[in-house]
Amino acid sequence: MKSRIPYTRPSITELEVGYATDAARNGWGEHCYDYINRLEARFRDYLGVSHAIATSSCTGALHLGLAALGIGPGDEVILADTNWVASVAPAVHLGATPVFVDILADSWCLDPARVEAAITPRTKAILAVHLYGNLCELDALLDIGRRHGVPVIEDAADAIGSIYHGRRAGSLGVFGGFSFHGTKTVTTGERGMFVTNDAALHEKVLTLSNHGRARGQTRQFWPDLVGYKYKMSNIQAALGCGQLERIDELQARKRQILTRYRELLAGCTGVSLNPEPPGTVNGAWMPTVVFAPATGVRREHAQAAFAGENIDARVFFHPLSSLSMFGAHAGAGLAADIAGRAINLPSFHDMSDEDQVCVANVIRGLLGE
Repeated sequence: MKSRIPYTRPSITELEVGYATDAARNGWGEHCYDYINRLEARFRDYLGVSHAIATSSCTGALHLGLAALGIGPGDEVILADTNWVASVAPAVHLGATPVFVDILADSWCLDPARVEAAITPRTKAILAVHLYGNLCELDALLDIGRRHGVPVIEDAADAIGSIYHGRRAGSLGVFGGFSFHGTKTVTTGERGMFVTNDAALHEKVLTLSNHGRARGQTRQFWPDLVGYKYKMSNIQAALGCGQLERIDELQARKRQILTRYRELLAGCTGVSLNPEPPGTVNGAWMPTVVFAPATGVRREHAQAAFAGENIDARVFFHPLSSLSMFGAHAGAGLAADIAGRAINLPSFHDMSDEDQVCVANVIRGLLGE
């Protein structure tokens, strides 16, 4: 039987192992934040933002940011119907109502026209999720936000390395959230990062992330409000420091993999891959193929074909509105349609060209080529 081709796994070298070992051996007492502080500073510089706070996850970063903005019961948060539940969960936990809108056919991200139509007096945030490394139409969304007085938030969990007209994804909204999950381009095993250019918002999140203890509070173990425990460990941050030193290499390899898929599928009709509009760079976290309706290829066909070749391809996200906790509506929009004819492709850093050829051959077989 052929060796299994996983859809993802991290790239870890002796650099990361060395830093993590040092943190485990020496990163205690007065040194317990050394790698955390280093990671936050390096990520801040990499992204070109004023503030960065290491968090438990991207979900935790979103939760902290939304809470700091004062979002709660009676408020509405607009986001795309095509998303993983992690994007919407923080709004629900805070008592807000998620408003799902349809996606664009090319980017699979928020449709700005649908966002504008969904704005009400109760709208308190627009959550722009850069799906699979693809970029939302931020100029249009930021303009809508300005005109209606609604903050635009970037969920850049998938978008480390994506660039929107000269600025890195996650740096343009009121705040951004990133994921360092083990599947991501840059990993700490789990955890994430909150980023912002708003000094006041940064202070609020810093307080909330540490059990409500304000940075300027002089009394020991004195919380100023009830906060959260959404922090990263020093050992995890050490791993992340090594990854950030290699980020250009890690990012370049991801883009090479997406480019190679484009080459291998260039002669195929009826399939499309992650877009890269002029003036942008797709971080290429998760190469995804969408089969045109005319091909007749459905998600289940693709899953079975890949499984038959021992390839771990991943399904495209189901529409959030189709989940039982959100009403289980089948939906008739693009979010429902595309999910039924798309599949995420393997893209781990050290996959071989032979691996990619095998993946492409499955797609060609599905198309009858």
